[in-house]
Amino acid sequence: MKPSSKFDIIVYGASGFTGQLVAEYLASRYAKDSDLKWAMAGRSLDKLASVRDAIGAPAGLPLIAADASDPSSLKAMIDQTRSVLTTVGPYQLYGAELVAACAASGTDYLDLCGEPLWMRQMIDAHEAAAKSSGARIVFSCGFDSLPFELGVFFLEQTAKKKLGRPVSRVKGRVRTMKGTLSGGTAASIKATFIAVAKDLSLATSLRDPFILTPGFEGPMQPPGNKPKFDADLDAWTAPFLMATINTRNVHRSNLLMNFPYGKDFIYDEMMLTGPGEQGEAAARSLVAAMNAERLGGSGGPKPGEGPSKEERETGHYDLLFVGLAPDGRQVRAAVKGDRDPGYGSTSKMISECAMCLLRDAPDVPGGIWTPGAAMGDRLIKRLVDNAGLTFEVEG
Repeated sequence: MKPSSKFDIIVYGASGFTGQLVAEYLASRYAKDSDLKWAMAGRSLDKLASVRDAIGAPAGLPLIAADASDPSSLKAMIDQTRSVLTTVGPYQLYGAELVAACAASGTDYLDLCGEPLWMRQMIDAHEAAAKSSGARIVFSCGFDSLPFELGVFFLEQTAKKKLGRPVSRVKGRVRTMKGTLSGGTAASIKATFIAVAKDLSLATSLRDPFILTPGFEGPMQPPGNKPKFDADLDAWTAPFLMATINTRNVHRSNLLMNFPYGKDFIYDEMMLTGPGEQGEAAARSLVAAMNAERLGGSGGPKPGEGPSKEERETGHYDLLFVGLAPDGRQVRAAVKGDRDPGYGSTSKMISECAMCLLRDAPDVPGGIWTPGAAMGDRLIKRLVDNAGLTFEVEG
């Protein structure tokens, strides 16, 4: 960990929609924490000042001008802080310089990235530098992929207690989800499609379940690309849009922790749509809707836009994880969130990741991490205590 700096955390992108929610959460949850030194950064000091007023932060909260297109401004920003929390995406367009600078300088970095092609490029380019400098680079600290990565971690711990050993087959199933994925997630998916269209060889990498585990390739994984009946749950399932990033992060966690789930570990994610003909019809209509969106739909928020406060606060999600042992025994766990996934819950999750890395995880060495592999139980505790998540064993 970088030694004491002027700031503990800088929220970079605080004038954007999600960045403002992160800043608002820190200003509210840690208002009485006199030991926490943090600041907001972005392209416009005027916009940052407006955000500071809007969220009720102290008038003296420092503001820093920094722009992804100006590497010197990024360096000036990270030289002042122990960690940077960035919401400035798509990261493949605006993140590479910041990751490089943090890895070189020993500054911790946290983001909301769901872009596996870019993440692999960053691992190849900067993991050695991060290990050398002590920088903890932590990708995917929001709805992609924190509840899923930690859900598998929690389930495997439960399997060890109940079955005496981890399970090598886990199913992640979205039971319910109310709320939108973020505009940033949509923009990241679009940027990835554009990149693949320019270089078709990237399509093969994008389909690789082990793209984030350099040097390791595990067994064949379920494709999860069409409606399917799940006999273990007696329900139909439909493809889940975020499985492409979440499954990759789960496999990277397994690698980073030295394969506690086994080298034969198999994991997939789907959405539950219900039993019988009704469940099948719902699964097929979901697939049709997703295909229509891919063909040029423009629904959902744009980057910088988002749902109302009421929509965020009435959103929620319920994720089921099922572990299957070779002898037929099962273990089940649920992860639930009390806000919409893409904004309300995500802003709390990445904030608590930053606080956990800062306060609870001085022993974590430099490198490019998933949140669960880096912080594990310490992070689960923070999310339960502060961020509205629950982790429960079922059955």
